Amino acid sequence: MSAFTPGEIAYLTSQHLGRLATTGADGRPSVRPVGVIYDPGSGGLIVGGVVGSGMAASKKFRDARRHPDVAFVVDDLASVEPWSPRGIEIRGVAETFDEGGVEVGERLAAPFPFEEAWILIRPRRILTWGIEGDFAAREVAA
Repeated sequence: MSAFTPGEIAYLTSQHLGRLATTGADGRPSVRPVGVIYDPGSGGLIVGGVVGSGMAASKKFRDARRHPDVAFVVDDLASVEPWSPRGIEIRGVAETFDEGGVEVGERLAAPFPFEEAWILIRPRRILTWGIEGDFAAREVAA
């Protein structure tokens, strides 16, 4: 069973870009735009690096490996007249993998070819706005 509602899954699968927040070795936050795919098999979010991007050596990958508590945001404007922002924030735990990314990207029909290294984000807290009504927040069982 997914931690996400059907409306949240529909929103996540309609978006391909989000922002991953990590904590660096120096304790300072960092935010990076990344491609994202919802994975129904794991119930989490997959962040893969496009071939040639050097995902395994990236700051986001090193940070997620060192400090697996991360946050991820996907948002957009449903409309500007009237002003209608919508989005989802996922606070969770990142798992980093040095291999298997090519197969994961193919299995999920990623819009770009993945490198071997990839990140899985398992949700612990989900916050939404404008997706299924007003603001909502909930904890997710580990």
